[in-house]
Amino acid sequence: MNRVAVAAFGPDRPGMVAAITGVLMGHGGNLEDTSMTILRGHFAMMLVVAMPEGEAPAVLEDSLSREVSALGLTVVVRPLGDGTGMADEASASSWSVSVYGSDRPGIVHRITRLLADHGANIVDLSTRVTGSFPDLVYVMLFDITLGASADVDRLQAELATLSEELGVEAHIRPHESDVL
Repeated sequence: MNRVAVAAFGPDRPGMVAAITGVLMGHGGNLEDTSMTILRGHFAMMLVVAMPEGEAPAVLEDSLSREVSALGLTVVVRPLGDGTGMADEASASSWSVSVYGSDRPGIVHRITRLLADHGANIVDLSTRVTGSFPDLVYVMLFDITLGASADVDRLQAELATLSEELGVEAHIRPHESDVL
């Protein structure tokens, strides 16, 4: 099996997931990993799909584009490598990071820069602005992995210092394994 990454995005409307997965099924594809969300009325979807040998990504992309263009979706299909070059997942530990506070430019950059400096790999990230004006709260939730040599105590200390500087609350804790 060859694996491809499929990305689709556009204005949200009913039937998009069915249209995409119907084309994938018609080409013999099997969904492995998927993530879908709606952001301010716009649909975004990422999939890892196992495709039969010989199924060209460009042919799949053309088929998908023809099917979903009437829905206003843009679709991109790219072949995936064999996974070499990825961090050794066997020795990595999973953590959850949460950040809450007043919204301002630079929060995501500063927190992700700190995580990168500690060798963290961000495997999932969601942000939302909640509440109503003037009491808006910026919420950022990460799932990360850290290598065996990571100094979690140092990361926690630096995260506390940075969160104070940014005027937010930030916490890191071991990831709950029963969450998808």
